Amino acid sequence: MSEVNKILKIVLACIMAFVAGDSVSLADRPLYYHASLTAQASSKSLAPYMLGSWNEGRYVEGSGIWQEAGIVTPLDMSKRLSWSAGFGYLAGAGSKTEYDRWNDESESWSKHGVRRSGFRLTQLFGELKYRSVFFTVGMKNSKSLIVDGSLSSGDFTRSNNASPIPGVAIGFLDFEDIPFTKGWLQINGEIMYGKFTDSGFKKKEFNYFAGVEGQNLWYNYKRCYFRTNPDKNFHVTLGMQASGVFAGVSYFYREGKLEWIKDRGFKLEDFFQMLFPREGGEDYYTGNHVGSWDLKAVYRFRDNSRLNFYFEWPWEDGSGIGKQNGWDGLWGIQYNFPKDGIVSKVVFEYLDFTNQAGPMHYNPEEKPDSPLIGVAQGADNYYNNDYYGAFANYGMSIGTPFLVSPIYNRNGALNYLHTRARGFHFAIEGSLIPRLNYRLKVGHEKAGGYGMFPVFKRTSSTSGMIEAKYRPTLKIPGLEVGLKMAFDKGALRGDNFGAQVQLTYSGVFNLKKSTR
Repeated sequence: MSEVNKILKIVLACIMAFVAGDSVSLADRPLYYHASLTAQASSKSLAPYMLGSWNEGRYVEGSGIWQEAGIVTPLDMSKRLSWSAGFGYLAGAGSKTEYDRWNDESESWSKHGVRRSGFRLTQLFGELKYRSVFFTVGMKNSKSLIVDGSLSSGDFTRSNNASPIPGVAIGFLDFEDIPFTKGWLQINGEIMYGKFTDSGFKKKEFNYFAGVEGQNLWYNYKRCYFRTNPDKNFHVTLGMQASGVFAGVSYFYREGKLEWIKDRGFKLEDFFQMLFPREGGEDYYTGNHVGSWDLKAVYRFRDNSRLNFYFEWPWEDGSGIGKQNGWDGLWGIQYNFPKDGIVSKVVFEYLDFTNQAGPMHYNPEEKPDSPLIGVAQGADNYYNNDYYGAFANYGMSIGTPFLVSPIYNRNGALNYLHTRARGFHFAIEGSLIPRLNYRLKVGHEKAGGYGMFPVFKRTSSTSGMIEAKYRPTLKIPGLEVGLKMAFDKGALRGDNFGAQVQLTYSGVFNLKKSTR
């Protein structure tokens, strides 16, 4: 840890030195800012699925009031060498949620109230650009290159659902031409290492009866995409995303007893093993790996409308990478109309995660004295891992929120209770009248537990959300009033209704002095 802290301090010092010595002062840079006031109320202590999702973990509480503000100075893309920085916060108070907790001394269950912090950073980062390569330090929001973040159910590997994880990242700012292909083939990639800061939250939510509690965990993200020439009417993006959780300490509980502790510590060699995973040790491969094979095909019509077809095939081991999990994945189609109108975009997605193998897992090579010679590849469990816990940050899914995030488990379980699920997601957006935009989402899901613990009867849930945003006057172009209403109906998520009102003001502030 001390070595990593020293490296981060050196990196931050280099960025600050460059900013201080930049030939263009801060007074010559635009500052994009926003400030908002948000009030929310729900019939339960946690927000409905489509009200609490896709906002970087901001408004998952059922009821509350928050004030948010942020400021960003962007990269100067006209320069070979440039820098960027951003800061944002959320302050307020939200409803308390009660979780079940086991008391080993009294051998009894009780309710334990959890309230999220009243002040949270939403972004804090510094970024350098040299030519087409970026280097970022801090916590910064990201977006998917496959799905539409405002309409989709969410990217499977890294979506806009959970708060960003602080760390360091390097990659291409955009797709870059591959030499000798004359622009017909481009590449985009990113490598990121981060540190989870949600250990305290897990201690508050966990029931301490059964499961694994992962503490001081680290995070890794990798992406490599190839894209054909986007200037053509038809182009394709294809590649893979891979995420991983590693290092840290895991506490294993069974029937209210701490069975054992796995302290993996933190080693610099872990960085290389997460970049190039190799088999070995009782963890099989270092870290918990989750990712997806991704494809997006875009066709542009003569009227400039666009039809997008895309899929994300999830994997967590070799069988998933080899596409042995049937039709599992996110399958979507999106149509963008040539201009804004009553309907501007339409999205329909089918999601299926029911072809995971399990619950048996057996390999005769691991048991040389066994008379059994067959191989049973099983125990698949998207987003869950026996050694590291759930693929989540502060209880919110890092990937798609279509699978119910652990924060919604009122029994205090830290894992995903229903990863065997299928359903659909529909979204539409447009503008009813000038300065009044709307967005509508509807989804249905049926789930049946997970590999090791299937349920006897699958449960379902239907969710919906409608949002309207209105700019009341042209005299103050940055002023906007928003209203959201959402519901859940069904046994899977429970019946819930919520509404949110938000007042936002945004703009650009430039300190550049007059040249008169």
